Amino acid sequence: MFNVPVIILKNLVILPKQEIKLELNNLISEKTIKEASLNYQSQILVIAPIDSKEEEPNVDDLPKVGVIAHIKSKIEVSGGIQVKLQGIKRVAVNRYYSNNEDVLFSEAMYIDIPSLNEADGNAILRKLVDTLKDYIKASNSASNDIIAYVSSSKDLNRITDVIASYLPFDINKKLEYMQNINPLKRAKALIKDMLEEIKISELDAELDEKVDAGLINDQRTFVLKEKLKVIRKELGEASWQEEETKLFRDILGKLRIEKRIKEKLEREITKYEVMNESNPEISVLRNYLDYVLNLPWTKSTKENANFNNVLKVLNETHYGLDSIKTRIAEYVAVKNINKNISSPIICLVGPPGVGKTSIAMAIAKSLNRKFYKISVGGLNDSTELIGSRRTYLAASPGKIIQGISKCGSNNPVILIDEVDKMVKDYRGDPASTLLEILDPVQNKYFVDNYIEEPFDLSNVLFILTANNINDIPSTLIDRIEVIELNSYTIFEKKDIAKKYLLPRIFKDHVIIDEKIHFSDDLLYFIINSYTKEAGVRELERVLTSLVRKMAINNIKTINQEKVVRLLGNPKYSTELVRENISGVVNSLAYTNLGGVVTKTEVLEYKGTGKNIITGSVGKVMEESIKVIVSFVKSHYKYNLNNVDLHFHFLDATTKKDGPSAGLSIAVSLISLLEGVAISEDIAFTGELSLNGSILKIGGLKEKLIGAYNEKIKTVYIPKANESDLEEIPKEVMNNMEIILVQSFSEVYTKLFK
Repeated sequence: MFNVPVIILKNLVILPKQEIKLELNNLISEKTIKEASLNYQSQILVIAPIDSKEEEPNVDDLPKVGVIAHIKSKIEVSGGIQVKLQGIKRVAVNRYYSNNEDVLFSEAMYIDIPSLNEADGNAILRKLVDTLKDYIKASNSASNDIIAYVSSSKDLNRITDVIASYLPFDINKKLEYMQNINPLKRAKALIKDMLEEIKISELDAELDEKVDAGLINDQRTFVLKEKLKVIRKELGEASWQEEETKLFRDILGKLRIEKRIKEKLEREITKYEVMNESNPEISVLRNYLDYVLNLPWTKSTKENANFNNVLKVLNETHYGLDSIKTRIAEYVAVKNINKNISSPIICLVGPPGVGKTSIAMAIAKSLNRKFYKISVGGLNDSTELIGSRRTYLAASPGKIIQGISKCGSNNPVILIDEVDKMVKDYRGDPASTLLEILDPVQNKYFVDNYIEEPFDLSNVLFILTANNINDIPSTLIDRIEVIELNSYTIFEKKDIAKKYLLPRIFKDHVIIDEKIHFSDDLLYFIINSYTKEAGVRELERVLTSLVRKMAINNIKTINQEKVVRLLGNPKYSTELVRENISGVVNSLAYTNLGGVVTKTEVLEYKGTGKNIITGSVGKVMEESIKVIVSFVKSHYKYNLNNVDLHFHFLDATTKKDGPSAGLSIAVSLISLLEGVAISEDIAFTGELSLNGSILKIGGLKEKLIGAYNEKIKTVYIPKANESDLEEIPKEVMNNMEIILVQSFSEVYTKLFK
């Protein structure tokens, strides 16, 4: 067994004793040649991939037989190197591997040639030489030079390799000869192939006579086409182009589409039928016809019309999310009354991990529709949605038509993910394009640039997702039906873990013999100590990791001590840090990850009345600080002209912006000036105006759930948000004091009087 560098040659096979010249112009090949020359006595393994069309063949798909070659010479030329290789011997490859320099190596061993009976060897050798002589006489592409060589040698192994390398066989045939280690079998195969070539040469001569009789002109292309026609006629075969044309017409005849579109496609098929096979545009036209004719123009899946069954399927897979479940059930119920009702355009808005994508998949399953997901996060090129024209290189349909085609039906559920992260730039405005796709009035006549004909998208149920409603493009927001999926409370996370996550994890890990019991208290501990998220994605990962470790350690019962031993020390503290420092208060914020509690700090020192703001703050919050400072100067007795104020918002890695921090900023500033510490159990949210009014804010439900999960006991919110309290979970309302305030004077009286 020995190791040697490997070079892969597409459409070229080297055989033992064969000599070839190559020009290599890629860096990896040059490195391989250099490695072989320096460290492997100029020896290299030459292989040809089994599938020459594959651009980057997988290591596992490379052949197990190759030829060791000697690098006889190498010359540096413009753009690469020119090398001369001579085949030595076949080897069997045990494995392939690579190093850090991208050079492919092999672990190989020489192949022993099977011994031959002398009489059999001599007989087959004479037959081989005689057949070779007949082949050279019948063929115009071979010379007599090889006869002298084979006649003077008695080594059947060597002779078969020389003949196989000499004759103009195609790449697949030469690959067969290279991989055949038995010289007797190679000799028989050579005799068979040469006899076939002799017959073809004789038939070709007959064909020339038949073609000459009907020859109109002497152009080479015409002669070749006439020969091809006669060959197919003699064999009783039709050309692949004729067969495909017939297939295209059969498919078109069965399509129930608009007459104008049918006529247009018939013209395209006729154009394809008469197109010369050597025309480079023939493959473009063929791909187009194949794609368009196989679109599900009128094919749809039969929809589940029982809204009770729809709800049952959704409840089996998802906890809560009643708003979206009810909306889908309503749609099914109304469609039973009016079959022509337009599908709703639903946008699920909520933090990551709350089930936006999975509920969309469940909706498709409950409705008995196909499902396809399109991610538009970071998308800035409209052609990705509506395709590119056939005249462009590598043209293809857009993501919408691709999804329809892959689903094989015209009524799938298509999830368009992360619409709040689309980008508008010089390449187009994807939001405007998406509007055309979603609008039930326009999408009946949606035209993909590649398809060039209108395709009805009105049967598609589009579901969009976003993390932040404020980032959804304004062109879309008034055309979609927004359903918010809010953060889960700790109680909801516990129920989801018990009813959905753990049973699925046990099933995936084939833990069915024993019932592993997770108590409610233990789940609360895991949720508080190892997760910090709005959804349950991280919780599922933690529970999956825990179950794996239990299986490895053969643990049948679980408690808090074992959880810590298996998962490590808790990542998050379940208790608030009690600082009791004036100028520091809790502020509620709504981020893409859900509601969170952040710290607002203010510090004063002698200065000239400047304000310093830190903590990754946006422009709106900077303006809020100016409003608060002006308000405090105007309405209270504090002199701020001779001091500088430093406002800092903790967790500087998170971008913070929006007006709802105004109330907490004002409280922190007056807390500092009064020297009164605000309890860590209290948090604030609300926009503050110059005259002290506390204005309505958004995301209240997320903020209160975030405060509840952080064990906040009291929250000050704008009275204008009182109607929003109806949506707050009962656990939150029962365990937290909500104080409604209209003006800052009410807050001042409660905290500082």
